[in-house]
Amino acid sequence: MEERPAIYFVGAGPGDPELITVKGRKVLEAADIIIYAGSLVNPALLTGLKAAVHDSAHMTLDEIIGIMKEAADRGLLVARLHTGDTAFYSAISEQIERLRGLSITFEVVPGVSSAMAGAALLGQELTVPEISQTVIFTRLGGRTPVPEKEGLAGLAHHNASMVIFLSAGMIEHVVDELLQGYPEGTPAVVIEKASWPEQKVVRGSLKEIAALAREAGVEKTALIYVGESLRASVENLGKESRLYHKAFTHGYRT
Repeated sequence: MEERPAIYFVGAGPGDPELITVKGRKVLEAADIIIYAGSLVNPALLTGLKAAVHDSAHMTLDEIIGIMKEAADRGLLVARLHTGDTAFYSAISEQIERLRGLSITFEVVPGVSSAMAGAALLGQELTVPEISQTVIFTRLGGRTPVPEKEGLAGLAHHNASMVIFLSAGMIEHVVDELLQGYPEGTPAVVIEKASWPEQKVVRGSLKEIAALAREAGVEKTALIYVGESLRASVENLGKESRLYHKAFTHGYRT
């Protein structure tokens, strides 16, 4: 029988407590200790659990790893609860490096990204045939820099669908960068706290979206979407994939 990992990194989902995976929920229920990502995780996810709970918003990496190591040494199960999906801006890499150095076993349980929750809220497919078949997930450089070759201005020249994390507080700068590649009339959407009860959606053209977001009071915990594909959630574009076309045959349909 395979040995249970000491640490589980769990994607909490975007906010709605029903959007955590079944596996993620089972890990939380079994955990002896939960280290969660502060105010960004919906506290409803922590209700009724047996685990001792630690808020990592006030902790350093050394302190987080210290709790994990002590728990692992005692044979306790730790759930490290991150927002959204662990694959985006979760800082699990640096934690995993430390755990490897300590020979502490771990497993990652994926979650629902806020980018997906936002698209679902819009009723939006980010890949629309003939318009965009590429989605770029990125952020504006801040205290944590972005590699020069991944600057927004350069990425904007692809005119792909783009979802920009961690940048709503600098939205004017974001728009300035994007306008170096996208036409100013390109659709843009800002979504604050997607899937939370207080979620907020702001729509407009790229040229006007910064002013609209400021007017709506959006400052942080928001995603910026941009791209021609966003028209699909407000108008009929008539762009259909070949997958279900009557003339398209494959192994399951002739």
